[in-house]
Amino acid sequence: MKYHCNLEVRDGLATLSHNPCEILDFALVRLSAGRRYEAESGDREMLAVVLGGKADIEVGDASFLAVGGRPNVFGGKPHSVYIPAGQAFSFTAIGNVEIALPSAPSTLEVEPYLIAPDSVAQGRWGAANFSRNYHQILTEVAQPDLPAARLIVGETYTPSGNWSTYPPHRHANEDLPREAKHEEMYYFRVNPTDGFGIARVVDLDGDEENFTVRDQSMQMMPAGYHTVVSAPGYTTYYLWFLAGTHRTQGSVDDRDVGWVSRTVPMLRELGH
Repeated sequence: MKYHCNLEVRDGLATLSHNPCEILDFALVRLSAGRRYEAESGDREMLAVVLGGKADIEVGDASFLAVGGRPNVFGGKPHSVYIPAGQAFSFTAIGNVEIALPSAPSTLEVEPYLIAPDSVAQGRWGAANFSRNYHQILTEVAQPDLPAARLIVGETYTPSGNWSTYPPHRHANEDLPREAKHEEMYYFRVNPTDGFGIARVVDLDGDEENFTVRDQSMQMMPAGYHTVVSAPGYTTYYLWFLAGTHRTQGSVDDRDVGWVSRTVPMLRELGH
């Protein structure tokens, strides 16, 4: 099974070349100034995450004007719009804009809504050379009042030379509160864009895939342990999104290296 791909990004819509997940899907919309993209959500809920630039976003009868503002994913918190299932929607670019569209099946009947940057939680996970910074955009914990059927969405920034999602973890079985069954995908950007990272997935059969993270690449995890590292001199970003039968999260660390998690309080006390 192949758990990664590179997006062929062009003006308009870019989609996955293949998808090992059963629930999650992803698309990217890139528009130059004045261009418009129209589609329907069908039987899926979507979160339109503005990666950079601004757009007028219409969902059904609702209009959200000049959504966005950061120049790119490395320039601050995002603006996002939740698009329920069964809705026609459109993006009209105000200048150049890029919009990510993670999606999952949904029967939830709810009005579309805007998630402004001040509703996005931020913080730091890990410590020392496995620390990374995060934005929680649409999660049960950080945004409990925002309705969604399945989608869980956020962003992670992994500094030069650091590991992320470390120790490697999985969320492959329904065994709450210990573990929840969720598929997950990462959409990567790299700064500077000629840089790289390495991503690793070990599936439930023990088969391992390691691949080079490039700007506009994807990692797809229907199950199994996963982790990422940034090459020295480069920062990697990934938009992470999960979906299962519910939105309560639970994960299990790789038993061989899970002990590293227990060092976080000590390392932080030492200032790392």
